[in-house]
This record gives sequence, structure tokens and C-alpha cells, in this order.
Amino acid sequence: MNKQAMNRFRRQALLAMAAAMVFAAPGAEAAPRAWMLPSDTMFSGGGDDWMTVDAAISTDLYFFDHPAQPWEPVAYAPDGTTFAVENRASGKLRSTFDVHMTKPGTYKIAVFTSQIMGSYLLGGERKMLPRGTTEATLATAVPQGATELWTAPNNLRLETFATAGQPTEGVFAPTGKGLEMVPVTHPNDLAVGEKATFQFLLDGKPAAGLPVVAIPGGIRYRAGLKEIDAVTDAQGKVTITWPEPGMYWVSVTSAPPRPPEGAGPPPAAGGPGGGEGPRAVTPPQRRDTYAMTLEVVG
Repeated sequence: MNKQAMNRFRRQALLAMAAAMVFAAPGAEAAPRAWMLPSDTMFSGGGDDWMTVDAAISTDLYFFDHPAQPWEPVAYAPDGTTFAVENRASGKLRSTFDVHMTKPGTYKIAVFTSQIMGSYLLGGERKMLPRGTTEATLATAVPQGATELWTAPNNLRLETFATAGQPTEGVFAPTGKGLEMVPVTHPNDLAVGEKATFQFLLDGKPAAGLPVVAIPGGIRYRAGLKEIDAVTDAQGKVTITWPEPGMYWVSVTSAPPRPPEGAGPPPAAGGPGGGEGPRAVTPPQRRDTYAMTLEVVG
């Protein structure tokens, strides 16, 4: 690959990396984050409860400042069955929809996307796969004559929860695909000063040693993230003590840690000066990210 082609590929790779960072890695203050925000999380359970949910990507949590996403939300009833959300609409900056809760118990609202990231070699140049490529569209995304195809899955899962009446556990059965949360502490029973424990699974197995971050909403109106950092233990569990009431964004990712600020890109093999050469082109790595919005009461 010549230098011009390498620089063009690097620009494409950086754009793809920016798209992949919609679920910000722990410690990334300025990166956009994907989230769903329920209007409430605890309802009477009288059989006619309504919850409105906003879904968006933003730099400041729960403040709309990025283009709306074509997400397909799924609502889970207390018995684990799915049902349709209502009044769904998307504007320039966010999507919104309603959930009608007619039965008592805990409901889960989820968004799951699974895309393929990667590149291929064509005519001596390495080209990125189009954004939004999936397993179903991969064959048509790679042109005839392409070689050295590199791919890796990029799985994103967003969730939030609400309870009508008494909390139940039926919506928490894992599917065994990607990163998932199984509560030890019920996510609709969180209070200031109390500990809450959650278990994270990757493809159905304990997700050990992954970084977890919890950030309260309202970043736009304060200095600092008030970020709580933790790491899952051997069973994939993490325990958080809530310092203040409000809505919290809790996220865990399997992505490798980002290089420290100022570290610069890794040089290609043989690059002069130990960092002055072009970024090494390597196959992509699988990325699984999970994020949920929880309400902590005072």
C-alpha cells in the first residue's frame, strides 16, 4: 500500500472509530454516549401506566446534541415476552416512544445492534467496510475481487427498566449474545448510600476484568463527571454505592483500553523515530458494549 493510500485508509479508520465510540469508554469525558432515559421507573401497577422513553446520543448525558439514531426499541413484559412500543417518533436529535404497562411487574426496554466493522484489500488499497454493515449485508458490502477481508463484530446494547407495582425478575433471563446485565440488586430498588451489585455476562459467561463506569446525569450543569469507576470480578460482578439521587448511566465495554492522552498512534513496523511513522494497519477487534440508565432515589 503506498503512502497516499495509507493516509486515506487512516482517515477512514478514524471516522469508523468515532462512530464506534457512541458508547464512550470509561474515562472519556468528551466522547458521545448512547442512552435511553425513562420518564419514570416506578409506577402504581394499576393496569394503565404509561412511560415515555427518550433515546439519543450525546456528549452531555441526557442532553440531545447528536443526530438521532435508527434504533429499534423492544419492550419486554414482566413474563419476558415482547410487545410493541407506541407513539414512536424520531426528530433531528432524538427518538421517543411510549410504553403502555398493563400488567404488574418489572419491564425492560432494550435496543440491540450488531454490526460488522472491518476492511478489505482492493487494487492495492485497503478500504473500510461501509458503516452499518451487518452479517446479512456483508456479502454485498465487499466488492468482487477484494482480498484479505478483515472483520469483527461490534455489538451494542442499551437498556432501562421500570416496575409497575411489585418488582419481578422475569425480564432478566440472558440471551447468551453479547454483553448483558443480570441483577443481584434489583435495578428499580436503588437508594442513596446503599450498595447495588450487578453481574455482567459476555455470551452467557461471566465477563471478568472489564471496566465499569457509572455517571450521574446533569453533566452539562456541573464541573466534572462525578464518575464512579470499577472493574468486574471473576464472576463478572461489580458493586456500586450511590453517592446522590438521580438518573445514572452505567456502562461496561469489552473494548481494549484507549491509549493515554498524548501517547500518540503506534508506529508501523520500521517507522522512523519510534512513533513518527504511519499508524500500523491491523485487523479490527471485537467490541461489545452495554449501557443502562438507572434511577437512584434519595
